Amino acid sequence: QMKVVESGGGLVQPGGSLRLSCEASNTIYTVKSMAWFRRAPGKERELVARIRRRGSTDHADSVKGRFTVSWASVRNMIDLQMNDLKPEDTAVYYCNVVLPTVPSQECWGQGTQVTVPS
Repeated sequence: QMKVVESGGGLVQPGGSLRLSCEASNTIYTVKSMAWFRRAPGKERELVARIRRRGSTDHADSVKGRFTVSWASVRNMIDLQMNDLKPEDTAVYYCNVVLPTVPSQECWGQGTQVTVPS
């Protein structure tokens, strides 16, 4: 069964940087897309950034210019570089993986906490 593992969360001061990584392992597939979502306390889960197999990306308006999602050098692994972090970025960040199957299958990681104190 495929595993989705996130890493890189932590506590960082406003204006600081963090890099999150997510790897989908134990699968025969090259993923169709991978994405980062986040859920802040008392808020709905929201899309942060998505990258598709061929490299096209989407970033939420709230993170454009500060966060960048990219493919890592390891198969089925992505990085999320987060710069100029703000207190409103505090959330649990979840990795989402979509497989190129029919019907489409997706899997979620357990989440990693990012905290930016005010």
